[in-house]
Amino acid sequence: MAQVEATTERVVSADAEKVFDALADYSGTREKLLPEHFSEYEVREGGDGEGTLVHWKLQATSKRIRDCLFEVSEPTDGELVEKDRNSSMVTTWRVTPAGEGKSRVVVTTVWDGAGGVGGFFERTFAPKGLSRIYDALLAKLAAEMEK
Repeated sequence: MAQVEATTERVVSADAEKVFDALADYSGTREKLLPEHFSEYEVREGGDGEGTLVHWKLQATSKRIRDCLFEVSEPTDGELVEKDRNSSMVTTWRVTPAGEGKSRVVVTTVWDGAGGVGGFFERTFAPKGLSRIYDALLAKLAAEMEK
């Protein structure tokens, strides 16, 4: 099994601390940012950053739906890590200052891909699809922060 990785980033016109707080607000802001690929969103524990347990289904393609249950940690300032209890998937959100009143948000998701021909296609196409999904989420984040 080879590891599959998808990374997306965007500069947002808001201070890094405010952007991080919005991303860490699983019981409020985060749900509003999710594009149509996400369903059955539910905060099961916590709701604000570290210690949150959040569920959603992610429909990456018409045939592929992941049932995710993420444990959230904050290993360092400006970083949220979501580890899926149901798979090897780990998503890391990093928010850093990017000049006066701006911040850079980088989201990276990694997981253990399948082997063989299916794994080849997964490594080739899944990162592009996931990047499009996170692009949509980051666009909603930018719009929310710029209100």
